[in-house]
Amino acid sequence: MAVPLLDLSRQFANLKNELNDAVLRVVEHGKFILGPEVLEFEEKIASLCGVKHARGVASGTDALLLALFACGVGQGDEVITTDFSFFATAGVVSRLGAKPVFVDIEPDSYNIDPNLIEAAITEKTKAIVPVHLYGQVADMDPIVEIAKKHNLKIVEDAAQAIGADYKNRKAGSIGDIGCFSFYPSKNLGAGGDGGIIVTDDDEMAHLLTILRNHGAEPKYYHKLVGFNSRLATIQAAMLLVKLPHLQNWSEKRIAHAKIYDEAFSSVKNIVTPKVMDYSTFHIYNQYTISIKDRDSLIDEFKKASIGYDIYYPVPFHKQECFRFLGYDPNELPVTNNAANTVISLPIYPEMTADEQKEVIDTVLKVVS
Repeated sequence: MAVPLLDLSRQFANLKNELNDAVLRVVEHGKFILGPEVLEFEEKIASLCGVKHARGVASGTDALLLALFACGVGQGDEVITTDFSFFATAGVVSRLGAKPVFVDIEPDSYNIDPNLIEAAITEKTKAIVPVHLYGQVADMDPIVEIAKKHNLKIVEDAAQAIGADYKNRKAGSIGDIGCFSFYPSKNLGAGGDGGIIVTDDDEMAHLLTILRNHGAEPKYYHKLVGFNSRLATIQAAMLLVKLPHLQNWSEKRIAHAKIYDEAFSSVKNIVTPKVMDYSTFHIYNQYTISIKDRDSLIDEFKKASIGYDIYYPVPFHKQECFRFLGYDPNELPVTNNAANTVISLPIYPEMTADEQKEVIDTVLKVVS
């Protein structure tokens, strides 16, 4: 039985009429840029996250870029972040002329290790970017404490964690700014790229409103050089249709995760995802196991037509574009081990019980 890593056509089939109607309404009213659906979606995301403001932008990458720019990050500054994430996390730092400083991860959560952050701070450090990887929020309380002590900004990369909770606080609401992605594979995915920035800071929200529209206020009057990064109205309309289903979809992912956990709990060669004590709602954007003989599992998945992915095979400190930073390839050992052993299994809400059994049987066949 072929099992895809993700099958968005099933989600579309369940929402086809609503999505078609939502897109058609935008086409009919013609307000394709910052139309009424964008404002409505921003208000609902702000409410979901428990913050005052949300500003839709063109992508999750742009959300990070504008957030760091709004925090004053620029040429010669340093930004501390994890070594283990999607490239955008570090790429936007370099794009602003700043230097990314990589910190190793916790072995259990795959998120940045707060105990290593303070040692990486210098007089040039401007911000910390914790990433809530795979749908679980990083340990934020010690990070907030460090940031306050050193007068640093916190930009949460919550691209994979919309709706996730940390001690009953929503991802994105804990630092100064939270950034989300609506890339189609996310728990809440658009029909293309899209992103949003959330904050409780009134001045920051106002600045972000200007920044996403070329720095203009009012139109054609530019107080600063900004960006062209606005969430398309059609994308907002689609996301409004999907948003009411987000909680249920995340709960279905959790249910799939529990089945995987039970199936693999007694297998010595597999390390299953650990839900940390502070994580009060892990949304499982990915279900990621660690297995030493990953290549054998990949070979078997290919034979059985089972979808998988490796998030992420090359840590930042080993990327060619960051060689100039001078990291030794053997530095950051926990990250290196994760990059060599992790593999993500299908966990999307519409996956059937038979499909999940096929995945489990194939994994157990290899490790046995």
